[in-house]
Amino acid sequence: MTDYSKIDQPEFLQLIFHPLVQEKSPLPGNSFDLDIAVEEGVTLGCRFYTCDKEAPVILYFHGNGETVNDHNEIAYMYNKHGMNLFVTTYRGYGWSNGTPTVASMMADAQTSLDFLVQYMKENEYTGQIFAMGRSLGSASAIEIASKKENPVKGLIIESGFADIIPLAEKLGVNVAELGLTEEDGFNSKAKIEIVERPTFILHGQKDELISVNEGGKLQAACGARNKQFQIIPGANHNTMISTAGDLYFQTIKTFIDTITGANSWRKRRKAFKKGE
Repeated sequence: MTDYSKIDQPEFLQLIFHPLVQEKSPLPGNSFDLDIAVEEGVTLGCRFYTCDKEAPVILYFHGNGETVNDHNEIAYMYNKHGMNLFVTTYRGYGWSNGTPTVASMMADAQTSLDFLVQYMKENEYTGQIFAMGRSLGSASAIEIASKKENPVKGLIIESGFADIIPLAEKLGVNVAELGLTEEDGFNSKAKIEIVERPTFILHGQKDELISVNEGGKLQAACGARNKQFQIIPGANHNTMISTAGDLYFQTIKTFIDTITGANSWRKRRKAFKKGE
């Protein structure tokens, strides 16, 4: 088990986590809330946005300044393009309780995946699972994608980071005083080196918080034979979707369809014969 004790210090945690307590927002159509028990007395408040029980399911880890409630409109676009979206979260965010730490974040990522797998089985969802992480959430997605024994079919990263030290310094952490090294942190670069699942990395060309070079480092280090790196021209850290528009969701769906075989020549030919 990885030791995160050096990075789980108040000076670091208060800058990298920004938990926002919120009540549940009204549920959009075809969505429902699910609580994941991660330890005794601690639950994560999650939301599952669905379009079809046979559609692929994205297990989504959001950024550090976001909550589940923020994804209602975005989820609609995923659903429109034939993807189910399961938005999980971190302790202390939204209607979750507990206090976020790096150690709990990494452990809870696996618990979220285990919960989703069981829930899908019990409720007859048959689509394949893809892990996706945005910004801080990229560390969670890479964590579970690096585990060979789970059923995740592919990895999607938006605005992710390879190295935590430059980001920590930009956020105001006195790295030298805390004696932090990359090995003490998320260690995403080392973890992605052992990822063999197909990987799709998206990054904004003008990202002012996490340089596009960080996305390039993840791409270069990734151990997958099938890996893609898409730079969105003109986009900064928080304008990926507004800049790319519908194309953002189209490219993610194309990646997923390639992995699942949904856009294979035989499947397209079969659909054509059926007049679909």
